[in-house]
Amino acid sequence: MRTGPPRTQAQRSTLVAAAAALAATAVLALPQPAGAADTSPVGFGAGTTGGGSATAVTVSTLDAFKAAVTGSTSKVVKVNGLISLSGQVDIGSNTTVLGVGSSSGFTGGGLRLKKVTNVVIRNLNISKPLKPADGIEVQASTKVWIDHNSFSADRDHDKDHYDGLLDINHASDYVTVSWNTFKDHFKGSLVGHSDNNASEDTGHLRVTYHHNLFSNVYSRIPSLRFGTGHFYDNYVIGAETAVHSRMGAQMLVENNVFRSTVVAVTTSRDSDVDGYANLTGNDLGGAATEVSQVGTFTRPPYSYTAEPASTVVASVTSGAGAGKL
Repeated sequence: MRTGPPRTQAQRSTLVAAAAALAATAVLALPQPAGAADTSPVGFGAGTTGGGSATAVTVSTLDAFKAAVTGSTSKVVKVNGLISLSGQVDIGSNTTVLGVGSSSGFTGGGLRLKKVTNVVIRNLNISKPLKPADGIEVQASTKVWIDHNSFSADRDHDKDHYDGLLDINHASDYVTVSWNTFKDHFKGSLVGHSDNNASEDTGHLRVTYHHNLFSNVYSRIPSLRFGTGHFYDNYVIGAETAVHSRMGAQMLVENNVFRSTVVAVTTSRDSDVDGYANLTGNDLGGAATEVSQVGTFTRPPYSYTAEPASTVVASVTSGAGAGKL
């Protein structure tokens, strides 16, 4: 029961305005909606523009695609439909490859970025890359943005039947991997191909992974040698070993969610030299950690906003993968 005098019209208007302002503030405080796709990469791949504003060319056959992505002039290539591959197609510098709709892309092989720079790959379905082809291989390349793609295979075959879904090697640098799904595979994402490649890789292999879904992927989420990795706001389900830092690599593992995972982070497996890791804000969901060395990489050299682990599952499940741009 009100005990004071009735509010005047002016007082009521002031209260309504204050409530509206409070509501607006609350909305602004929420994480960016999952459907509001980034227009440019966040993380180590910041500044990657691909083909930029070049007039788009739409292709639907393998021959047309190969012709469209060659060379280093600025170009935007839209892929309409699912194209079968045998092996890998090389992508030229200053290129954007963009899937049309939710079901366009490649199956049976993959894309290779070799000694190129400034490449964007978005909104593609990339499935069942038969060995020795990776779904995407980034080799000796810089400034790469891999965003809103759906990678998949199956676990019905031997672990070496397919190759990696996404591998980054030979001193590649400044890469962002964001809002992708990786499903049903043994070997997810390898960064740094060999323990014996220190002379080439040391000081390179700087990669950011954020807002990706890894579902029923056995390991390499990612596996990183020699480089520097920032792994934040990702959702991992059903892994044996997820984040793997080795051969002196530095990993910052921040605000991720792990479910039905045996080991969320390890620095001490499979290589003669351990890696380093810093963990902060993660929801491990009962997963173990094997951190033999805490690293010095605690703050990335770029601006970003990591949402808390409590909102990651909703954001990633609704926003990651092809068809979500």
